Amino acid sequence: MDRRNFLRLTAYGAGAAAIPMLAPFGTPRAAGREDTLLVVVGSTINSMDIHRAGTNRPSYAIAVNLYDRLVGFATKTLEDGTEMYDYEALTPELAESWEVAPDGGSVTFKIKADATFWDGSPVTAEDVKWSFDRAVSVGGFPTTQMKAGSLEQPEQFVAVDEKTFRIEFVRKSKLTLPDLAVPVPIIINSKIAKAHATADDPWASEYLHRNPAGSGAFMLERWDPGQQVVYKRFDGWKGGALPGVERVIMREIPSASTRRALLERGDADISLDLPPKDYAELLASGKYTVAAAPIENSMIAIGLDTTYGPFQDKRVRQAVAYAIPYEQIFKQATFERGIPMWGGASFEPATLAWPQPFPYSTDYDKAKALLAEAGYADGFEVPFAFNLGFAQWSEPMALLVQEGLAKVGIKTAVEKVPGANWRTQVLIEKKWPMHIKNFGGWLNYPDYYSYWVYQDGRLFNSMKYRNEDVEKITDEILHLPVDDPTYQAGVKKLISIFFDEVPLIPVFQPFLDVAMQKNVSGYKYYFHRQLDARSLDKA
Repeated sequence: MDRRNFLRLTAYGAGAAAIPMLAPFGTPRAAGREDTLLVVVGSTINSMDIHRAGTNRPSYAIAVNLYDRLVGFATKTLEDGTEMYDYEALTPELAESWEVAPDGGSVTFKIKADATFWDGSPVTAEDVKWSFDRAVSVGGFPTTQMKAGSLEQPEQFVAVDEKTFRIEFVRKSKLTLPDLAVPVPIIINSKIAKAHATADDPWASEYLHRNPAGSGAFMLERWDPGQQVVYKRFDGWKGGALPGVERVIMREIPSASTRRALLERGDADISLDLPPKDYAELLASGKYTVAAAPIENSMIAIGLDTTYGPFQDKRVRQAVAYAIPYEQIFKQATFERGIPMWGGASFEPATLAWPQPFPYSTDYDKAKALLAEAGYADGFEVPFAFNLGFAQWSEPMALLVQEGLAKVGIKTAVEKVPGANWRTQVLIEKKWPMHIKNFGGWLNYPDYYSYWVYQDGRLFNSMKYRNEDVEKITDEILHLPVDDPTYQAGVKKLISIFFDEVPLIPVFQPFLDVAMQKNVSGYKYYFHRQLDARSLDKA
């Protein structure tokens, strides 16, 4: 299967469940309000500010739907008529045009003359500069993301006049322009933000945490933390065609079975975060549209802390890779909703494709031999954590891994980490020596994946892995064009190291599944995995 392929699948569903109706704003049924979309999700946002430390993944949807960027990714229509983002083409949001300087040292944007924030004030180059200055200065995830695109210093950002903004390049990089289209470089109403800034909080982080100040397609109507967030359409939006619905309700329903039942009953328009089994059954049932896309630059994998006792020895890590029951996991935990990432033919990659299957398959004898060679013939014990927020597939996966490792003498104590604590415990504190990882890179290059996951000190390097060749090669090729021979040789070398050192054991490339009522249209798959409501409509 082409990893860039986007599949839409349609089928007929099971009977409705006998559960109480949701009645937001007095609505008797979701299908009865053409101006409102009710979306049920497993967890909702924890902040309105993507730049804030600790902001969770669902909150990225705020950056997408309530804020604009200068540019976004265009979309492409596939043979089956569906749409997904086009990584190779940019489209205007707040910028009406842009031009790279003849010497390649900068890019200049013209901001749309009629673009305004929600309060009616014009979007200016000063707002863009303040927003970019903030993103590269607050530290943490947003600053590292900007740095990936060589957006590193406030001095790079120049407000030429009220409607002209220039970025001075610190180096030529294939990542700079695409990095402007990811959720992080949002444009904030700097006039409002500055009015709420303090000496201790110069970037108004406390205010913007609860009070968005944007120009996006939707405004915040209501936020009940842990329950729901409600968007209301901004009819003055200039970033694109107005959304087809006036209101979007993102309702948190922790129970996956209830989320499915609400869709089947007709009370919900869209259901997210269902177990793979449910999507497979809905797909086979026919009453709903089920969209499925392989998540680009993403793998579900087992992360091993390379500083932890036995895992310091790559032979032990390889042994674990040979003791994973891949086929069982793929069939029983994920119901084949993905692409296998095991069974590669060689430890030397033949192509630059990423992700690609690693050269491991289930082989308990080989695993035992490697453990004996490393001095662990009797096995060992290790804590093994999974994210309870993805329990629908990660818990059965964890139990199957536990069974497989037990066959070679490795005893795992499975730990359920609440979704609200996962980012802190696994990514920041990096406290679990063995864990299930679910990461997807926004910019679709293997060296970008290496930048975030395999380089030392990165947020998503939960394996505490360090390899000097990986450090050097990633830095050398991160900004090179893909047709550069140095780039191509570097990518193959990186992949061969990942195969051999295996601090991360891939199992499958996941699908992003979304189930919708038949009268919902306009869904587009995006790399950030959040629902982009701007293009949605409801008949």
